[in-house]
Amino acid sequence: MAKTPKKKSTPGQKTIALNKQARHEFYIEQTYEAGMVLQGWEIKSLREGRVQLKESYVILEKGEVFLFGAHISALLSASTHIIPESTRTRKLLLHGNEIFKINVAVDRKGYAVVPLAMYWKNNRVKLEIGLGKGKQQHDKRDTEKARDWGREKDRIMKRH
Repeated sequence: MAKTPKKKSTPGQKTIALNKQARHEFYIEQTYEAGMVLQGWEIKSLREGRVQLKESYVILEKGEVFLFGAHISALLSASTHIIPESTRTRKLLLHGNEIFKINVAVDRKGYAVVPLAMYWKNNRVKLEIGLGKGKQQHDKRDTEKARDWGREKDRIMKRH
């Protein structure tokens, strides 16, 4: 008998949080997948979807990468002997050569490192970070015009 293929889950089902503002503010040229060092209460909060990446940013310091400003709200059922700090600095786990490439891009080419998405991968939390150049105001308007025209084009094609 032939084996039936396994159903692959869509990436949207495993996504914990997205940073939509990052794609609006930056041209993302390259992305990396980073692991995160988390505490137990943070994992429980992530399973509930209580995280916000909107005002967070990534910084490189002494050959290590850290996530600042990500807000993970503590659950009411958190342990009593732990004092949860919702916006603490979290260490990101990357390979040494990836850290080197990111460091070179930030120092020499003027890129910014921004968190794009947080998701589950094999029961581990991963953070997608991107190297991006900042957009000017007129670039943002051009992007919005192109997106609106694409929607309008789809509507016209759907009618005819």
